[in-house]
Amino acid sequence: MKKVLITGANSYIGTSFEQYVKDHYVADLEVHTIDMIDGSWRQKDFSDYDVVFHVAGLAHADVGKVTEEIKKKYYSVNTDLAIETCKKAKNDGVKQFVFMSSAIIYGDSAPFGKKKVITRETEPQPANFYGDSKWQADKGVRGLADENFIVTVLRPPMIYGKGSKGNYPVLAKMAKKLPVFPDVDNERSMLYIENLCEFLCQVIVRGEGGIFWPQNAEYTKTSCMVKMIAEAVDHKIVVSRAFYFGIRIAVAVPGKARGLTNKAFGNLSYDHVMSQYDFKYQLYDLRTSIERTEST
Repeated sequence: MKKVLITGANSYIGTSFEQYVKDHYVADLEVHTIDMIDGSWRQKDFSDYDVVFHVAGLAHADVGKVTEEIKKKYYSVNTDLAIETCKKAKNDGVKQFVFMSSAIIYGDSAPFGKKKVITRETEPQPANFYGDSKWQADKGVRGLADENFIVTVLRPPMIYGKGSKGNYPVLAKMAKKLPVFPDVDNERSMLYIENLCEFLCQVIVRGEGGIFWPQNAEYTKTSCMVKMIAEAVDHKIVVSRAFYFGIRIAVAVPGKARGLTNKAFGNLSYDHVMSQYDFKYQLYDLRTSIERTEST
């Protein structure tokens, strides 16, 4: 059995992973968590653990108008803290360090009407300080890997599931209230939380190192997801192309409307090939994952 230390308490991914292990991998993994806020973690001996899974970080940044002080805080937490934790894990004799990077390191999604497909050869180009803070950590922790210290970096797309934050709850709220929703063709990679947790368990049990791009087995079209959410809660919603012209007008007008429209109907996907590995982790398809997310 491997002992895993989650560095970062009360995170969505960390708590979900811990529960998933209890439900499915209790014979293989033992999970503990430590809070990173007050700095007392620096006095803890990590040598009792086989794996450190680092989830502490700041997310969902409003990158529009922020002070230099706030930007500095993002680098302090997302970059410096991650690298410092990785160094401590290595110095204390931990065998594997798992770091949650993000698709945000590749920049923003392509705007409405344009495609953006990321491959293994795509070079990260962060569009803002938040993405760059994750990219600097991504590079920093990988630089500490050697033959005795495995570093595992995950670059997942948007993660969703029961209790998740970010864009999914916004879409779900609309799906449960609106009578109609625009039918717009777009393509996004997403990752259901239980698929992610299975992936994490696999790479930890196997001791896999390197860069990984886990995603669902199928791409997501925003309007299809909204319809599936509505169906999961027995809400009637009409998805129609009749509003397509309105979407085109919204993206043509500079300002908040354009930003929100591109956020909802933009394109960003990982090439499916880069997310295929020699183990199974895509346990739930899109419809089933939404039903599980919306179940009471």
